[in-house]
Amino acid sequence: MTLRRRWVWLAVAALLAMQAAQMAYVVHRESPTFDEGDHAFAGYMMWRTGDFGLNPEHPPLAKLLAALPLLGQPLWTPKLEGRDFKMEAYLSGRDWLAHNDGGSNRLLFRMRLAAGLLALAFSVMVFFAAREWFGTEAGLVAMALATFDPNVLAHSALVTTDIGVSLFFLASVYAFYRYVKQPTAARLLAAGVAAGLLVATKHSGVLLAPMLMLLMGWEIAAAQKGTRGKVALRLSAAFAAIMAAGVAVLWCFYGWRYAARPAGMQMSTTLADYARPLGPFISSGVLWFAHWHLLPESWLIGLVDVKRMAVFYPTFIFGKVYAHGVWWYFPAVLLIKTTLGLLGLTAMAVFAMATGKLRKARELAYILLPSGFYLMVAITAGMDIGARHMLPVYTFMFILAAGGLVALAAGNRRWMWAGAVLVGAHILSALSVFPNYIAYANEAWGGPKNVHNLLSDANADWAQQLYQVKAWQDAHPSDACWFAYFAYPELDPGVYGIHCKHLPTADTFWLGGADVIPPTIEGNVYISAGDLSGCEWPTDKMNAYASFQKLKPEAEIDYGVMVYRGRFEVNQAAALSRAQKAYRLMAQGKPAEALALAREAVAIDPQEVASQTARGDIAAAMGQKDEARKAWEAAIALARQMTPEAQANYIPDLRGKLEKL
Repeated sequence: MTLRRRWVWLAVAALLAMQAAQMAYVVHRESPTFDEGDHAFAGYMMWRTGDFGLNPEHPPLAKLLAALPLLGQPLWTPKLEGRDFKMEAYLSGRDWLAHNDGGSNRLLFRMRLAAGLLALAFSVMVFFAAREWFGTEAGLVAMALATFDPNVLAHSALVTTDIGVSLFFLASVYAFYRYVKQPTAARLLAAGVAAGLLVATKHSGVLLAPMLMLLMGWEIAAAQKGTRGKVALRLSAAFAAIMAAGVAVLWCFYGWRYAARPAGMQMSTTLADYARPLGPFISSGVLWFAHWHLLPESWLIGLVDVKRMAVFYPTFIFGKVYAHGVWWYFPAVLLIKTTLGLLGLTAMAVFAMATGKLRKARELAYILLPSGFYLMVAITAGMDIGARHMLPVYTFMFILAAGGLVALAAGNRRWMWAGAVLVGAHILSALSVFPNYIAYANEAWGGPKNVHNLLSDANADWAQQLYQVKAWQDAHPSDACWFAYFAYPELDPGVYGIHCKHLPTADTFWLGGADVIPPTIEGNVYISAGDLSGCEWPTDKMNAYASFQKLKPEAEIDYGVMVYRGRFEVNQAAALSRAQKAYRLMAQGKPAEALALAREAVAIDPQEVASQTARGDIAAAMGQKDEARKAWEAAIALARQMTPEAQANYIPDLRGKLEKL
């Protein structure tokens, strides 16, 4: 081994060591993020009982890997109650973590370290791809950009799918490149295995098929005349083989069993019923695959779930809530969540391409076509919830930026110094927010302190700050505290020693758990950035904490939980808490109490649409048609004050109820 080569591998090892150290420290101090209890429990139950029906919205690979450290341990598991599969996984996962981990994070930390292996593999894959495409120097630069990127570090060791899918997107494209460059059976098999690992990690992996078709089209167009037919035939056969191998690998992760749940257990809803709202064209296509058992039932349900969630998911950006996705969301997210250093390096790469200094046409095609296609799909998909969904784009951005820098520096050493400054700026900008990488925003947008005013969800607050909230509470005791927590009741702050009254949120609307609160509250008020923004409601008018946006918080805990101290009028929250509780009482067979509480909600805040709706629903169930009609008509009048897109979430349903009276 030459000295130069030895130093290359020492640099790779050093970068991996720094990445691993940061990952371990960051996740050791973070409480479970919104989805991790769900993923962790589902992964454990897959190993223990072969149950793939608890979290079908995500394929098994990342969950199975994370649960490996728990094999052989006699952990307590909650009795499944046959609830809606989403509710079952979230609430059972919450109870499973609380009982076995007790808020200590020991069990989850081990799972996170196992999941973090995908992040280390991701950085190595970035190095190998960039090295083969643009040289060793580019490989090291790309790897440095990846290992110090704040968005990568934010999600590197979480029990989620985002790093894994980014790894296997790159692995699949890179493996296909290697096969096209030198066709061998081994390289074709590697491409098929990579494709299978991709679709076994996340459903967005299905985008690989059109990506490879685009690359095949480029290869055919670039082939010499007279050979294009032969190239097209060979690549078509290779594509078919990759898809077949990929499906075979996917089936391996489901144990070659079609049924989502073990014998004797059924999904809470059938695949046919779950797919029906998507319309006859999509549902019939899904059911065709199901009829012939071409793909596992759990995987198909997850694919349907992805499409269904995108239909109604609201969007929060630049301080405003939209009832649906907006096309410019992810371009804006890239500008906010990308370091200025990486943006500068990407601009240099574009300049290098435009001036002909970066001329590797095939390699550029394998970077630009997959990443561009992925970005276009994300822009039109309608699920605008986090920069984590852009990690596959970042993957190719690291390589392109490194290739552009090396190409420019080869012609003029001044570019090397300019690039070194930008790489240094990228690293320093990331480290400036350590260890709160989830809340990263670059300096042009005000940094992490301002990110909650611009974006929401996993961009700022993914409910990872409970240990820090507990520490702040211990240092500032009060006779009363109130908490609007982004992940409650999916996660319970009480498990972590935070004993506050639970303020109502969008999640407590569906799953319960909010306390009935008075119109005036006093003491310490903790509000998660996600609930402060109202990002889960389809309109700003339903945000019960909008008035707090005008107040300066006493403290900002990890840029994601705002602390307010004093006396506050919260009529809308008080009404919302009563409306939510009224529905729970009705479900418990206590209609008189439910109606009394719904009436109280309307009396406190007659402008709260949820309160009027609850009063109408409960009155109708009790046969009091006049009161129901009056309440629903009031709710329709309030809904008409919303944006047209938000009105669609309420008015048709309310009109349907009136017609049935």
